[in-house]
Amino acid sequence: MKAVITVTGKDSVGIIADVAGICAQKGANILDITQTVLSDYFAMIMLASIDELKIDFADFVDTLSALGRARGLDIHTMHEDIFNTMHHI
Repeated sequence: MKAVITVTGKDSVGIIADVAGICAQKGANILDITQTVLSDYFAMIMLASIDELKIDFADFVDTLSALGRARGLDIHTMHEDIFNTMHHI
């Protein structure tokens, strides 16, 4: 299974490192990542395998959300099943 992680907010040093660090700690393997900086704003979409998560998916979502709040970012983590259902035409 996979998760789609989006991060948006004011750019600052270490955003990718912090998100990737939590993924590594919790057992999520980053499969693909794209990011850009538009003026002073950071935007990233990350695809991660969650087959080896060491914690419940809901706790993983909460951990990333807490990182976002601490850093002044919006971090949303969505299970691929939900993402695919939302974007199915």
